[in-house]
Amino acid sequence: MNILLVSPLNPTTFWSFRYALKFINKKSSEPPLGLLTIAALLPKDWNLKLVDLNVTSLKNSDLEWADYLFLGGMNINVQSMREVIQRAKKIGLPVVAGGPLATIDRQLLDDVDYFVLNEAEITLPQFLADLQNGTPKKIYSTSEFPDLTKSPIPRWDLLQLDKYSDISIQFSRGCPYDCDFCNVTLLNGHRPRTKSTEQFLTELQTIYDLGWRGSVFIVDDNFIGNRKVVKHEILPALIDWMDAHGRPFSFITQASVNLADDETLMRLMVRAGFDSVFVGIETPNEESLSESNKKQNEGRDLLTSIKVMQSYGLIVSGGFIVGFDHDPPDIFNIQEKFIQRSGIITAMVGLLNAPTGTRLYERLKKEGRLLRTMSGDNMDGDTNFIPKMDFQFLKKSYRNLIDKLYEPKEFYARLKVFLHDYHLPQWKSGRTSFNEIKAFFKTLFVLGLWEKGRWQYWKVLLYSLFKFPQKFPLAVRLSVYGYHFRRIARKLA
Repeated sequence: MNILLVSPLNPTTFWSFRYALKFINKKSSEPPLGLLTIAALLPKDWNLKLVDLNVTSLKNSDLEWADYLFLGGMNINVQSMREVIQRAKKIGLPVVAGGPLATIDRQLLDDVDYFVLNEAEITLPQFLADLQNGTPKKIYSTSEFPDLTKSPIPRWDLLQLDKYSDISIQFSRGCPYDCDFCNVTLLNGHRPRTKSTEQFLTELQTIYDLGWRGSVFIVDDNFIGNRKVVKHEILPALIDWMDAHGRPFSFITQASVNLADDETLMRLMVRAGFDSVFVGIETPNEESLSESNKKQNEGRDLLTSIKVMQSYGLIVSGGFIVGFDHDPPDIFNIQEKFIQRSGIITAMVGLLNAPTGTRLYERLKKEGRLLRTMSGDNMDGDTNFIPKMDFQFLKKSYRNLIDKLYEPKEFYARLKVFLHDYHLPQWKSGRTSFNEIKAFFKTLFVLGLWEKGRWQYWKVLLYSLFKFPQKFPLAVRLSVYGYHFRRIARKLA
């Protein structure tokens, strides 16, 4: 068999970092880990070709070469997926689709021949067995969750590694919490399942042997979901591995805000090379947290939790939401002040949406407030249900909030707050890559000479250079992020 695996195009969104990637000559922030895992599950004697539309184009010769096309993605990718499917159908190429979009909203994908849904470690072998017997079915699904210790090593060798700024790896699936707007537990369950320590280190060794050096994104929805295993098994072993290999990686991951309660865990993560952590803050409004069942955020000083993580050496990125039923009219000012005081540079603020199948989706459906399937773009300034707040007021206030957060004066003021509060880990001191040096010279032209607000950029550079010289490369990097975010914010105008 000749199998073509296609990763759809990600639109230019907040998380695409497309404008920032140009400064370091990269095409995409991270590779398609799901398809790489699918590739590892296919028979060893099949011929595989991966086309990631974020780094290259799909040629007619690719489609003509293939016996089957495998395609996966999320709601944000629906338009690109439809285009790929139509190209395949024109030449009679069978399409096999899976991933989050197909699993939850497969009605959005016409002309797919076979759906391999849920987690492929269970459903893909079933499809392959039927295909071999000449009796493939239209849909393969399961309510079971696979044992991750039996998941194969992803086929990173299929990638053009030099096209990516980060590489993706996974340690666990599932989350112990049950936020009503989140579909993670719908897809991966409440009980966090983990790979073994040996398995995880073998995967790290694999990307190391392929020549990767730099940032590694551990894509778990909540890396500390199984805190005992992370704290007592993974992190001690990871520290030893990193020391033995000359500390070739830095790690990014996602975690719940209660990470701030565990000093030992934070110390271990930083010693292991963790650089950044994304946290779902959502809102400082307690009633909205209660409404959304965000129990892990309730009854705590969220601002102090952020400051604690920053003081231990973790750069905190945050997800924020407006549009809850219990949001007061001044929630936009509340969010703005909170984000400014927090020093969170990567602050993704979106309007509340209801993903298909979530508890929020079912509640709004019963109330007759659902309008359509969500777009998957966290910052398109729209929502897929009728909010309690006047919709025009909500949209206008949201756009004003985004404009304020990323206009140069406010953004660079927030960056100064971060530089003051953030403790730079010892292992990062003096580490500057060639890409960072090249990016710096580009910023002098783009941010320092061309962009509106350039004086704010020069001021923050001088502030960092004289007050926190070891943080200077970080100040440059985060300034580039701000440039990307401002470009995204202008799309809302």
